[in-house]
Amino acid sequence: MLRCFLALLLPVVAALAADKPNVIFILADDLGAHDLGCFGSSFYETPNLDRLAKRGTRFTQAYAASPLCSPTRSSILVGQYPARTGITAPVCHINPIYLNKELTKEGPNARLLVANSVSRLKPEYFTLSEALKEAGYATAHFGKWHLGHNLKPEDHYEPQDQGFDSDFPHVPNAAGPGGGYLAPWKFIKDPTITDEVGVNIEDRMSKEAAKYIAAHKAKPFYLNYWAYSVHSPWNARADYIEHFKAKADPKNPQHNALYAAMVKSLDDGVGRIVQAIDDAGIADNTIIVFYSDNGGYAYPPKKTDPEGYADIPATSNLPLRSGKASLYEGGTREPFIFAWPGKAKAGATSDILFQSVDFYPTLLTFLGLKPHDGLKLDGLDQSKALLGGESPRDRVFCHFPHGSAARDAVMDGFYAGTYVRKGDWKLIRFYARNYDGSDDLELYDLKNDLGERHNLAKEKPKLVTELNGLITDFLKDTEAVIPKLNPNFGKAAPKAPAKKKALAPDDLPGDWKNRAGKASVTEGALHIESKGANSFLGVGAGLTAGKAKLSFRIRAPQAGEGKVTLLGAAGGAEVLSVTYRTSGEAVWQTISVDLEAKQATGILRLYLPTGSAAVDLDDIVLTPAQGAPRRWEF
Repeated sequence: MLRCFLALLLPVVAALAADKPNVIFILADDLGAHDLGCFGSSFYETPNLDRLAKRGTRFTQAYAASPLCSPTRSSILVGQYPARTGITAPVCHINPIYLNKELTKEGPNARLLVANSVSRLKPEYFTLSEALKEAGYATAHFGKWHLGHNLKPEDHYEPQDQGFDSDFPHVPNAAGPGGGYLAPWKFIKDPTITDEVGVNIEDRMSKEAAKYIAAHKAKPFYLNYWAYSVHSPWNARADYIEHFKAKADPKNPQHNALYAAMVKSLDDGVGRIVQAIDDAGIADNTIIVFYSDNGGYAYPPKKTDPEGYADIPATSNLPLRSGKASLYEGGTREPFIFAWPGKAKAGATSDILFQSVDFYPTLLTFLGLKPHDGLKLDGLDQSKALLGGESPRDRVFCHFPHGSAARDAVMDGFYAGTYVRKGDWKLIRFYARNYDGSDDLELYDLKNDLGERHNLAKEKPKLVTELNGLITDFLKDTEAVIPKLNPNFGKAAPKAPAKKKALAPDDLPGDWKNRAGKASVTEGALHIESKGANSFLGVGAGLTAGKAKLSFRIRAPQAGEGKVTLLGAAGGAEVLSVTYRTSGEAVWQTISVDLEAKQATGILRLYLPTGSAAVDLDDIVLTPAQGAPRRWEF
């Protein structure tokens, strides 16, 4: 009798499940707009994602709400711009907890006051996961969260506080897989989560996700698979690295074999999830979203395991300019695949404008749901557009109130600013970047200048005024924290005055040798009139093999690049050379250079930055791998 009843009940359960499509949201971390084969890469191998694209539609003008991760993740879950929530930087792993939007309180050495980002997704937001759970969905989160972790029992910032029934591997405070992707995993504290040495965390997570799909195929579910890949640290399976090493072509802007191996492991995980959907027989009733949280890391990795790849940019976003952390296109344009068999057009490509804030209202519409009354959403319902119709979006905004001139010199476009794209025109407002403290405006025609190389702001003043007005309205509507020139900049009381004392070439404090130019001590700092290229100060370092660090305060009137080198123990050949950059803001800047030599070294050389005729130095500290730090003050 019971069997007969169950036989009659199963079709009813299946029918109910069919009324509500499943949702799988796959979010890559730091994946660039052209890091998939189906988005133009000829080096990376992504067969599973390429097949997924053939099932659905590729969107070529999709944007993250921020050039960094946590802000974009919050925009997906609450449908609001980071400017509104205040989560504008990836700081949701830090302590203490900051919940108020405000400017930083900097001293007189900071030229620009930037935002102090909110560091948790507040529990009062009604998240996408809570909306689906309320509608009867089973909900699960796999992978990176980075929207907050609990410090006290009364805190509610973790996935299971924000609408998810389960969370694997439950590391809500991890910005990335600290210690590496390969087992044993140092960043996972749960002792029950183990695997064979060398197993990639994406393999383990996707297997768990596949089990979840098989167990929940009879009822509607929402599964977040937010991958750790391809965020640092930079390591991957050795066999994958060797495979790509053999096919790497330095003429191809994308040729870092280690990064390619990381992309392949991401693709493996996606393939395992899609296969689980097929095996469960629910492909036709499952929406699959694939997206990335910000642009690709288009810079040399700081450190790699194995070694040998740290000087090769992890990826290239060309023809887009720059990458992660930048307000140029490489920082926020993303690969977007939307698959829903029988609904989304298979094998199609769309150039509609889409932004990560749009997922919240769009997915609710697909599921026959409506947002709660009074819920503020910045996202637009793009349900018709994702199925081939017209888009209601004609503009996108991005507010990033962080960055600095020093980092901007390395990561092009990493400076506090806001942009609006309307149609094919994009205006970027960089705050107080001009010499007189006014905002710097850059206007680009993306239709004819996708690489953002020709600033047309001076040629089209009326258009600049119109778009700049849209930015102002956006900032007002979202109650954004707006960076501004520091009113106390440069007003610090100087050190106790001291007479200017000229120094002979080798008469520097602390056994330093002067190979830079005319030197003097003024107001307690070493002033050097650089003689040009290859100007340096040298000192006996006596470092053992291993990690060390050199930090110093420098004031240079022009932006430029210098370097720190180590010579062999007997003063022989160069063992290590590490570059640094000065901001050019003519203020004191603290530089910290990591040094890791494989052998003992005898001489350290501090080369002055190019481009500056004179620099000031103070408070030089050399911290060896073992023993006490050495400090030089002037």
